[in-house]
Amino acid sequence: MRIAELSRQTGVPVPTIKYYLREGLLPAGELTSPNQARYDEGHVRRLRLVRVLLDIGRLPIATIRQLLDALDEPDPDVHQVLGHALPTSIAGKDSVDPDSVAAARKRVDRLAEERGWLVGEQAGARQAAAGVLAAFEQVGADVGLLLEQYADVAEVIAKHDLEFVGRAEGPEGMLYAAVVGSILGDSLLAALRRMTQEHESARKFGIRGDDC
Repeated sequence: MRIAELSRQTGVPVPTIKYYLREGLLPAGELTSPNQARYDEGHVRRLRLVRVLLDIGRLPIATIRQLLDALDEPDPDVHQVLGHALPTSIAGKDSVDPDSVAAARKRVDRLAEERGWLVGEQAGARQAAAGVLAAFEQVGADVGLLLEQYADVAEVIAKHDLEFVGRAEGPEGMLYAAVVGSILGDSLLAALRRMTQEHESARKFGIRGDDC
């Protein structure tokens, strides 16, 4: 297909495609003349991946180029690529006392160790979890058993997340699935949680009048 057809199939404007070609985010097409090139389904998949990394992953061009270069290696390290592609930080609670966060961090580290989680010591999620735990304590709410219950649910969700990623075709498809599944999945989980909270509230406390 020519670049106009590539644009039509992906919804990416031709000038943007040319920019990605110049930046090395999209491999060059097969030249059919000095000013014409032919593109294939591989270009369609790569272009869609680039858009996901930009629009959903919010990754900078330089990072995307590095990820794609790593993907194009003969034997890519998928675990490492996914680690660089997924969000490295999660919104924490900046107003929480640092000493409280430090104490909560020990609790998070102990939780990860007891459960055998293979999570990097410098992983942003560790510190984010500590910040949230410290915020709970700051407002006088002891999560107690809730932390363990949340951890149980998180393990199940993570397994399903990686099964979803594993069903994708090739490293490129796995990266696409991981970014989409992780970022959009967070929003989906939040929405489903609100729905099921309403359901459980109705079951536990009953429905009055026109609440539903």
